[in-house]
Amino acid sequence: GFTLALRRASEMKEKVNYLTSCLTAFKGQVHKDILVKPGNDGPSIAAHKSLLSANSVIFKFMLDSDTCKAPPGHTITLAELSYLELYALLEFLYRGELPKEKLEKHVYTLSIAADKYEIKLLQKYCEHHMLGSLNTSNALKFLEISETYKSYSHLKAEAMIFIIKNVEGIVFTPKFDAFAVENPHLAVQITRASVVTNKNKKHKV
Repeated sequence: GFTLALRRASEMKEKVNYLTSCLTAFKGQVHKDILVKPGNDGPSIAAHKSLLSANSVIFKFMLDSDTCKAPPGHTITLAELSYLELYALLEFLYRGELPKEKLEKHVYTLSIAADKYEIKLLQKYCEHHMLGSLNTSNALKFLEISETYKSYSHLKAEAMIFIIKNVEGIVFTPKFDAFAVENPHLAVQITRASVVTNKNKKHKV
C-alpha cells in the first residue's frame, strides 16, 4: 500500500545518501591510509579512514584520537571479528550491500558489529535480513541478539511473535534448554506470553 511505498522510498533515499558518502570519501582521499586488523591474527585489510569515519561515529572517534594521527599504514584492531567477518564488514561499507550467501553466513557477527560501531545502514540491513529469514532454528538466536543489542527492537517483537506461534516446535528442544540457561529472563517472557496467548484463544472459543 501507500505506507509500504513511502517506506521503500525512504529506504532508497537513505541508501543513495549512504553511497554518496562513500563516493565523497573516495574523492577526498584516493589512497588507502589505514590498516584494519581482525582479532584472530589474520592479515590486516587496507581501508580509507575517511570512509570509515563517514559511516560510523565510533570509527570517527577512534580515528580522530591522538593514537591514530599517524602516517599511512597505521593499524586499528577490531578484536571481535575474524578475518572473513572483517572483510564482509568492510565490503559492506564500500558497497552498501553484500552477496546473500555472505550475509547469511555472517549476519550474527555483522549485526553485533553494526550495533557496537553504530553503523546505521548495516543495522537496518542485518535486521531486514533476519526478519525475512525467521524460522524455528534461528528464532531464539535472533531474539537473544535483539535483547542484547537494543537497536533491534523491531526484531525482538517479531521474533517473540514467531516463537509464540511456533512454541511447541521450539520450546521442547535441547536448543531451548540451553537458551533458557543462558537467557532465563527471556525464557520467562516466552512462557508468560504463551500462557496469555492460550488464555485469549480459550476466551474466543
